[in-house]
Amino acid sequence: MGRPSTAEVKRRLVHASGSGMPLLYILDIVNWQTLGYLFVFLSVVVSVLEVLRLFGGLDWRIYDELTREYEQDNIAGYALYVYSQTAVALVFSPHIAVPGMLMLTIGDPISGLLGSAPVGEWKSVRTLAVMFIVCLALAAPFVIPAFGFIAGGVAAAAGAAGATLADGAKPVVAGYVIDDNVSIPPVACVAIASILWLIA
Repeated sequence: MGRPSTAEVKRRLVHASGSGMPLLYILDIVNWQTLGYLFVFLSVVVSVLEVLRLFGGLDWRIYDELTREYEQDNIAGYALYVYSQTAVALVFSPHIAVPGMLMLTIGDPISGLLGSAPVGEWKSVRTLAVMFIVCLALAAPFVIPAFGFIAGGVAAAAGAAGATLADGAKPVVAGYVIDDNVSIPPVACVAIASILWLIA
């Protein structure tokens, strides 16, 4: 496995910096409702930027650094990143949504630095295993205290497995690449919520 490029490292550091949003809630700087409003505001901002980029000729150099080739004519990953976190913030309670967010902002960049795969193919077993372990560690502190060791532990593992599957490959549907920026949080949160609904 070769070393990640400088551009890839930059992309992953920017990715990880998004952890600042859920940290606002974790550190009790804002309440959950306010965090939701902030995500909605960010979604509006990135929507305007994407319309200008795709249809208005906006061509900032940072787009060359942070977007991939398949994003040039589609909604970029940074926008999907914001949309997916906004969705789980509005739909799920904090002990479910925050793990899903952190799996995207922390788990995904770690996985990305360890290894990638061509569109439609799976990452290596080693990379998937690390992604699962990291995501499980991120989910457990939020889910287990709220629902107990057994129910919370199973739910955390289910969420980690969902995030790992979403991160493991980028499927192509109707010619469009399903970016893990949009799939990781909702898949993880639905998995956690489903287990809690079944056994908690």
